[in-house]
Amino acid sequence: MRVAVLGAGAIGAYVGAGLHRAGVEVSLIARGAHLQAIRASGLKVLSPRGDFEVHPHATDNPEEVGPVDHVFLGLKANQYAAAGPMVQPLLHETTTLITAQNGIPYWYFHGLPGPFEGRRIESVDPNGTVSEALPVERAVGCVVYAATEIEAPGVIRHL
Repeated sequence: MRVAVLGAGAIGAYVGAGLHRAGVEVSLIARGAHLQAIRASGLKVLSPRGDFEVHPHATDNPEEVGPVDHVFLGLKANQYAAAGPMVQPLLHETTTLITAQNGIPYWYFHGLPGPFEGRRIESVDPNGTVSEALPVERAVGCVVYAATEIEAPGVIRHL
């Protein structure tokens, strides 16, 4: 199984590190000093459950990763509409998009029978820009319950 974490900040890097530690082939898509630290020294997770360090592939270029089985979106919800160009190189015919966002997701009414069938929530999918960038038929909902922070570049603190 191949997983790309798009938005490998506090939550994305924590999830990616856990998957990598479990043996999943993970690519972290990050930026800035955090990316440079992961490339140079790996990713350290400091946690009450036990500290660990992993060395997953890390890049700022999704084209370098190519198609994967699952894309975990660690982006802020307001970044979803512009994420299309970053997501496209990661997709093949059956790639899922695991959307870790707080609140009502952009795909909320997709496939739901009843009076709201086919309805789009304008506040989370303005003019359909998010569902255009991130196809709703690929979306898998996700609730993130972990509290994490980037303590330093390449270091995630699980609280």
